[in-house]
Amino acid sequence: MRVDEKQRFIRQKAIENESDPSGSKVYWSRHAIGETVNDDLTRVEVERAFQDCEIIEDYPVAHRPLPDCLLLAWVADERPLHAVVAIDEQNERIFVVTVYVPSKERWSYDWRIRK
Repeated sequence: MRVDEKQRFIRQKAIENESDPSGSKVYWSRHAIGETVNDDLTRVEVERAFQDCEIIEDYPVAHRPLPDCLLLAWVADERPLHAVVAIDEQNERIFVVTVYVPSKERWSYDWRIRK
């Protein structure tokens, strides 16, 4: 799957999940849920941010059960957000591996490039 297809897939699953009472389109790791608490975010905020996300790093598939990538998204209050998301195309869902608010010390001014 090409990067643009991954980005479209992630956005679409986030949109579909918002109207799905079972929440079956976006799965969360325990670690990612803990990170939302640490960064004062909600799962709803993060999932809404995914609807207009951008892939800034695409990771190789080797030694990984699912293809994954690093996203840049923006929460409602205009805070940058990074998330590692795996794509489970076969089951029509995404899996949130981790989420965090990037720091100025580790990321460039536009939040897209590591220092």
